[in-house]
Amino acid sequence: MKLLISLLIFSIALFAAEEPAPVINLSVSALEEPAQFVKTINIALILTLLVLAPTLLLMVTSFTRLMIVFSLLRQAMGLQQTPPNQIIISLSLILTIFIMEPYAKKSWEDGVKPYMDETIGYQVAFERGIKPFKEFMIKNTREKDLALFYRIKKEENPKNIDDVPMTLLMPAFIVSELKTAFEIGFLIFLPFLVIDIIVASILMSLGMMMLPPVMISLPIKIIFFIVIDGWALIIGNLAQSFK
Repeated sequence: MKLLISLLIFSIALFAAEEPAPVINLSVSALEEPAQFVKTINIALILTLLVLAPTLLLMVTSFTRLMIVFSLLRQAMGLQQTPPNQIIISLSLILTIFIMEPYAKKSWEDGVKPYMDETIGYQVAFERGIKPFKEFMIKNTREKDLALFYRIKKEENPKNIDDVPMTLLMPAFIVSELKTAFEIGFLIFLPFLVIDIIVASILMSLGMMMLPPVMISLPIKIIFFIVIDGWALIIGNLAQSFK
């Protein structure tokens, strides 16, 4: 880290020695051309997306389900900090990119690229860009969860998918993802719970009540997970669980 900072300072000093120092002007002036206004709006949109990126990652993608399932898997195996949180987050993020790639590509081709080419307006670009993610969210949202938020807001039932607003779809999607993640986590817990019960029963029958069952069951659960190729099994089923 220190070496990186030193190289950065050295590069800045070398640039300053070869080139004249730039002048920073913070003056406010009127826009002379409409194109300047468009560029300003684009910069504002990019900055807004960068700020909202972590929230959007949780609200409109598969990241929430993946993150919760991997965390429950670690608890089911009885491992405290292995794999660490950084590895779980990175794995969830990589799988999210893999799962959401077709929707992101469609959003880029239908909304973002035409807008950058100035062939469509901002409103049309937003509607086209959000539509693939909206379809993904509706496919993975339970009808009763969506109806719950319609009842809370006292809105009329939508006639089609396009009539569902994002303000109602996003919380319903998160609630459905939480329920699905806990259902998958419950199924993951069952085989490891059986191993714990069997080990505890054997130790009690042998009169080894002072020996913690975790010391025996933990390596058994690890080797069991390796034998069944647990990572491939869980990741494959998780990817297929998204409609």
